[in-house]
Amino acid sequence: MQIRFRLSRAARRRLQRLDHKTRDADLRIRCRVILKVDQGLSGRAAAREVGCVPSTAARIVARFLAEDEASLYDRRAENGERKVDEDAQQGLVEILMRTPDTFGFQRSTWSLELLARVAAEKLMVRISVGHMWKVLQHLKVRWGCARPIVACPWRAARRRRRIRELRELQRSPCPREVVLFGDEVDIHLNPRIGRDWMLPGRQKLVLTPGKNQKAFIAGAYDPKTGRIVCVDGDRKAVWLFLNLLRALLVVYRSARRIHLILDNYTIHKSQRVQAFLRAIGQKIQLHFLPPYCPEENRIERLWKDVHDSVTRNHRCRTLQELLDEVCLYLESKLQVRWGASCHV
Repeated sequence: MQIRFRLSRAARRRLQRLDHKTRDADLRIRCRVILKVDQGLSGRAAAREVGCVPSTAARIVARFLAEDEASLYDRRAENGERKVDEDAQQGLVEILMRTPDTFGFQRSTWSLELLARVAAEKLMVRISVGHMWKVLQHLKVRWGCARPIVACPWRAARRRRRIRELRELQRSPCPREVVLFGDEVDIHLNPRIGRDWMLPGRQKLVLTPGKNQKAFIAGAYDPKTGRIVCVDGDRKAVWLFLNLLRALLVVYRSARRIHLILDNYTIHKSQRVQAFLRAIGQKIQLHFLPPYCPEENRIERLWKDVHDSVTRNHRCRTLQELLDEVCLYLESKLQVRWGASCHV
């Protein structure tokens, strides 16, 4: 391949600017092949310098001689309108928000083949399986794990009204009053197994102690100040929650009232808790969320972060070592105040 040519100075500078500015790798290779040939290299030598095969360099040079600079650009840009336009993409989103059984298939999850089939039937757009994957990537659709939930037994209007009241309480507390979110988290010595990045053909191994041990942390989180008050114990019992309330009285001794938003777990509503609240003159007021609405409890997100970052796939050999790791992680993110621990 001995084709030689010389570019004008203006054409050479245009190609050099295009080579530096473009984000299209194919266009960059075409520009560099032409510039290398212009410098006096053969097509084969230009291909070796740029990193493409000689036949590709030959096609680039032949097209450039026939069509000049217009040959460098991808001709597929003139193929017409895209088949998967915005309407088709929105239709795919609506399909993905439903399950295959709603379309008459005996399947509970989507596959690329099934998505392409439903798109052809409902959207009148034929998409290959390979291109369907590219469309899903463009839509930022991810392959993830579903999250199980339980429906709230309250009527929708009652649930929304209660959530609105608690949000208003959090936004506008009275002077010298604080609004906290409370909940307990389980810490298991047997690690929770979760996803992680792995090398091809390799699977990470997580050593488990075999016999599980548990610890429990009760916490109250203040999203405005980034402070969390915690107590720990070996059982999720009434005394653990009472220890948390006593710790709140110490940490927020200057507050006129402490509002604690939490779920409807039985230890939060026991007679011992009610007697304790009466004994302290209702300085602490409990506000209960609607049943099965964990997303409204701000501390739940913190506990999830603890599991994602510390307890999942952990390699601690003892429960105390794992608790120390949880404490270090919390202290790296928040202002942590620990109350008196109790183990019975």
